[in-house]
Amino acid sequence: MEDLMEILRELRPDVDFEHETALIDDGVLGSFDITALVNEIMDVFGVTISMADLEPENFNSAQAMWEYIQSIGA
Repeated sequence: MEDLMEILRELRPDVDFEHETALIDDGVLGSFDITALVNEIMDVFGVTISMADLEPENFNSAQAMWEYIQSIGA
C-alpha cells in the first residue's frame, strides 16, 4: 500500500488520499491523472489494467485502488 500512496502523492500532492473516497465521482482526478496513475500502477506493480476495469469503484479511493491491484495479481 505504501508504494501506491507514494505514486498518488507524487501525482497529486494537493489531495488527501488517505481520506478521500470519491476521487473519480467528485472529479478530483481527471482523465490525465487517471492515465498517469494507471501507467504508474502497471509499471510499479507489474499488472495489466484493462479498459473494462477503469470503473469509479476501482479508483474512487486509495483503499479501493489497493484492493483492485491485489485482486488482479500484485
